[in-house]
Amino acid sequence: GSVEGDSGLRYDYGKYYASKTFFDDFKNRRILTGWINESSSVADDIKKGWSGVHAIPRKIWLARSGKQLVQWPVVEIEKLRANHVSLANKLLEGGSVIEVPGVTAAQADVEVSFEIKDFEKAEVLEPSWTNPQLLCSRKGASVKGSLGPFGLLVLASEGLKERTAVFFRIFKGHKKYVVLMCSDQSRSSLNQDNDMTTYGAFLDVDNRQHKLSLRSLIDHSIVESFGGGGKVCITSRVYPTLAINKAARLYVFNYGSQSIKISKLNAWSMKTAKIN
Repeated sequence: GSVEGDSGLRYDYGKYYASKTFFDDFKNRRILTGWINESSSVADDIKKGWSGVHAIPRKIWLARSGKQLVQWPVVEIEKLRANHVSLANKLLEGGSVIEVPGVTAAQADVEVSFEIKDFEKAEVLEPSWTNPQLLCSRKGASVKGSLGPFGLLVLASEGLKERTAVFFRIFKGHKKYVVLMCSDQSRSSLNQDNDMTTYGAFLDVDNRQHKLSLRSLIDHSIVESFGGGGKVCITSRVYPTLAINKAARLYVFNYGSQSIKISKLNAWSMKTAKIN
């Protein structure tokens, strides 16, 4: 069953297994609770004394198009926000990296909206590039393109020896533009025992708006990212060795040759949740 209090969100489950959904009668919504596994080695898991953790609960609903499910962190998570930092109408030139100061980058909530002008300058999508994860692996954050890669460098160390890159890349496909969203973990940690798989998905967006949104929830070893208002969700489990606690940094980046505009960016330090 579920219990809802005025002060926030509390769900009591009884016996509980990995990922599942349930209907929250109080707020007339379906909630998805996902399970995040480890990226560390079994030996490291034994040292830690635990393995796996629940994701932030997500509201799940059918997109207006009727073609796909959309996921978004439950609104109650916003009660943990503090130290608001914002940027607006900032030009992100090709090859640039801008630090977002004033947030605890190891425990943060970041929402950014990008504006793209010249879609016609996108690189051509080869017909064989049908696997988004493979494409993200081949064209990771350090592979420069035209429109992209641009996005966030999270849990980053000073000098970027460690960083998890969550980003977009735009391609010119057959009769339409294709948006690829990636979470590149290949440089997330100097600890080579971790699984550093890169994940990706094609994002179904209306290109006429010329806007792309990204939200990342960052919590020490977890990065939950939502593209296009929750049409794509990618969760990364990373264990940096340098970018930890106060040494973690947060950046916006654009390694494409074309300029991108940050129409708005809002970031918050996140307070620790009270777990009953």
